[in-house]
Amino acid sequence: MRGRSRRLVRVSRPPAATAVESRTDHVRPERFRTRWSRPLAVLALAPLLRYAVARHAVPPGAARRSGCDACGAPVGLTHPWPALGPRARCGGCAARVGAPPAAVELTVAAVALVLLLARPPAGELIATAWWLAFAVPLLFVDVAVHRLPDRLTLPAAAGTWLLLGLAALAGAGAAPWLRAAAAALGLALFFAATTLLLGARGFGIGDAKLALGAGALLGWYGWTVPLLGLLIALTLSGLVALALLVTRRAAWSSHLPFGPYLVLGTLGALLLVW
Repeated sequence: MRGRSRRLVRVSRPPAATAVESRTDHVRPERFRTRWSRPLAVLALAPLLRYAVARHAVPPGAARRSGCDACGAPVGLTHPWPALGPRARCGGCAARVGAPPAAVELTVAAVALVLLLARPPAGELIATAWWLAFAVPLLFVDVAVHRLPDRLTLPAAAGTWLLLGLAALAGAGAAPWLRAAAAALGLALFFAATTLLLGARGFGIGDAKLALGAGALLGWYGWTVPLLGLLIALTLSGLVALALLVTRRAAWSSHLPFGPYLVLGTLGALLLVW
């Protein structure tokens, strides 16, 4: 027995563990690409939204913008750069075109991040993304020229109603959609009534049309959610108005656009219920 040599046994890692490890290393990049491909696709829409702002940010009754106001160089989807890029400058005279530089891009990135983190159900997510695709340019147009054009508000509302209807058919049921439709009509009638009763001191008809989509999104989740969204919007607008009055950047007779606050109030209320 003494002369028998000792054998050294080499312990090797089971091949199954190696296979699992390699499979995990392969899945991680796939998950990373899948997770971030959608936000990057949303950012690719920024030039289109910037184009909508440049086209519609004109005074009421004026023709939609088709070129640079300073030199007349064409601005459109066939001539996107650099006017529809983050620099927002005309390629001919370097004058600013449309929304401030990087403003639309940062807004789109913030909205995409919020939707990515909130992760609402698929049907509601698609409907909300559709409405926000029109609400973002409407926000900038209302700030610039105090108007909410029908070419953006009406498709936003129609698409939101349709997509929520598809979500109802997919399993949510008819009750949420009927409640959403009633809430949308009620909120729109509220804004329209203030216009008819108070005139220029009330909300505009454009706000009522924007509320057709906002009210549907909020009403989908309950009767109190539209009230919550309206309360958030009124609070934000009141705080901003008070700040402008204190700093003497506005007077009591000044008219402030309400569309941006309606968009923020809608998104804020949705985040509270998701």
